[in-house]
Amino acid sequence: MTSWTFADAWEAIAAAQPDEPANIQGERVVSWGDFDARADALAAHLVAKGLGRQAKVAAYLYNGPEYMETYFGAFKAGLAPVNTNYRYGPEELIYLFDNADAEAVVFHAGFEETLDIIRPRLPKVKAWIAVAEPGHDAPAWAEDYDEIVARPPATRPFKAPWGRSPDDLLLLYTGGTTGMPKGVMWRQDDLFNVIGAGGNAALGILPAETVQEIVERISAPGREPALSLVACPQMHGTGQFSSFITFNQGGAVATLPSRKFNPIELWGEVERLRATAIVIVGLAFSTPMLEALEANPGRWDLSSVKAMSSSGSMWSQENKRGLLRYCTNAVIMDSFGSSEAVGMGISASAPGQEMATAAFALGPNCAVFSEDGRRIEPGSGERGLVAVSGFLPMGYYKDEEKSAKTFKTLEGKRWSVPGDWAEVNADSTLKLLGRGSVCINTGGEKVFPEEVEEALKTHPDVRDAVVVGVPDARFGERICAVVEPAGARELTLAEMSEHVRNHLAGYKAPRELVVVESIGRAPNGKVDYKAIKERALKALNEPA
Repeated sequence: MTSWTFADAWEAIAAAQPDEPANIQGERVVSWGDFDARADALAAHLVAKGLGRQAKVAAYLYNGPEYMETYFGAFKAGLAPVNTNYRYGPEELIYLFDNADAEAVVFHAGFEETLDIIRPRLPKVKAWIAVAEPGHDAPAWAEDYDEIVARPPATRPFKAPWGRSPDDLLLLYTGGTTGMPKGVMWRQDDLFNVIGAGGNAALGILPAETVQEIVERISAPGREPALSLVACPQMHGTGQFSSFITFNQGGAVATLPSRKFNPIELWGEVERLRATAIVIVGLAFSTPMLEALEANPGRWDLSSVKAMSSSGSMWSQENKRGLLRYCTNAVIMDSFGSSEAVGMGISASAPGQEMATAAFALGPNCAVFSEDGRRIEPGSGERGLVAVSGFLPMGYYKDEEKSAKTFKTLEGKRWSVPGDWAEVNADSTLKLLGRGSVCINTGGEKVFPEEVEEALKTHPDVRDAVVVGVPDARFGERICAVVEPAGARELTLAEMSEHVRNHLAGYKAPRELVVVESIGRAPNGKVDYKAIKERALKALNEPA
């Protein structure tokens, strides 16, 4: 059985089809040959800067060709790429780069002001590499990305002195359900296999056994190349892993020209590029997409679309049905999984065959266990925690305690148990119940309430605060701040939201405000989140 590395596979694909597109953004098209050459140049530069085997390379970037080039370059050099949430504030970035032991940061030049403030507190970073963009050149303290990737090394493909290994890591930082972000450690061989090994279950393409088999597939007469439009951020697992799946089939990954999601632009790009797949995250994307289609019937030719995929956020059956009225050749694949547990379940919907919102077919390596380790039987009505075995991450970077809580041995096998509760229906499908914690999922972004609460409580007119999630038709949940004032001055949502934005990423700011006389903490200082949420829903006239 082949032991996979991404760089070996992608180099072979580039050699077989150097002139085919690999990365597309608007009118910009980067061929597979250029993708390979630019990544070689970046890899050689990072090694020359003193990065050693498995040194960490942070990608602090918006969607675009440079994102995947940074990952390809890291893979080539035996380095470990690290995703970075571009919505993070200064303190969050310091935590992430320090926790990940980042030695290089590739960033869009528009982030210069933020990085200039925190650079003195990040002594481990040996290389700051800026991707210039309109209105923002590379700062004096950083190197210019375009100049670096324009200088491929004399010997290609580039390999560092220590070579490459299937054990080389990718670190995928996730907000998780508790505390600060955690770096999920994926071995390249495990990740390559868990995302299909050059195949695509949704399209009936079997995993490949060797790199040569992948090359033979893409060279076959009459083959129709995949072109995936990745509308969600590549900094998150859904966008990132979906890009990898497309590359592993020799396809092209397109991203939207604009940085703010625009459904009109998306459908225009789908038609222009003849995209075969669209990658999104739940209702935050699908609702405006459907609204655009309903407002512009017949405007776009969407016959090329064979698949729409989503992961990380549940979305409604009604929404799927609406999209399938317009994308009549498509299958919607709604994946149930997380950064540390890929392939827990999947829901497939085709025109006239839409599955229920929270109904997922169990993945082949998925099961549901009680808290004491008993397997939940189908149709029992008993609730348990969803677990997945097979190809799994090694754990969380530098966090043995959290790793032990998530990665458990059950029935003599290792499982990932990230904390999702479910029942197993009589037909063995899953009925998802949600996380057992109070984590808020807003548009695919996970928000830990205590972090926002602590920011709110630094406001001089706030005595106490609790944060809960309330239902939102587009984002799944929106953040509601339940605040106990410190005095008689009237508090406003705009003021509370702005205060939080000064401390944390903008998506963590409250979208609703409920002012109460008293939070009503217990003597031990804890709050009843369920009761607080019920109070908030009542105050907002939302159904419980």
